[in-house]
Amino acid sequence: MVREVTELLEVLWNRGRDSVSTAPVSSSQLRALYVLDHAGGINLRTLGEVLGSAPSSASRMCDRLQALGFVERSLSSTSRREVTLRLTGRGRTYLADLRARRESALTELISAMDPAARASLTRGLVDFGRAADRLAPRTRETGRSQGTA
Repeated sequence: MVREVTELLEVLWNRGRDSVSTAPVSSSQLRALYVLDHAGGINLRTLGEVLGSAPSSASRMCDRLQALGFVERSLSSTSRREVTLRLTGRGRTYLADLRARRESALTELISAMDPAARASLTRGLVDFGRAADRLAPRTRETGRSQGTA
């Protein structure tokens, strides 16, 4: 059963991802945008840790996102050697538009389901989310889960 669920989730995830383009950003850049959106301001080292990438890789990714006008860098108020990363208005607008397009596509799909199946899906996803919350890794500093979008 676990294999079937895993395969189905992968197929559905890929179908959903393919139905709404994230251009001009890659999936890893999108994840960085989600992290920045949730964090407000964050330094490069922390972004790299959350993404599981080296600071140099995170820096190059932010270079590309800055070139698109989605991310801005500013000197930290606590350390002159540190840079704080934030979404720009354009970055927030991009995420809002992407979320709206994904919600529209998902609404269309869910609306095509039988009402009883929709109710079952909702119950299953709520339980799935609770299980994920219970099993999510915790950060040492905050005690909060590291999930992003």
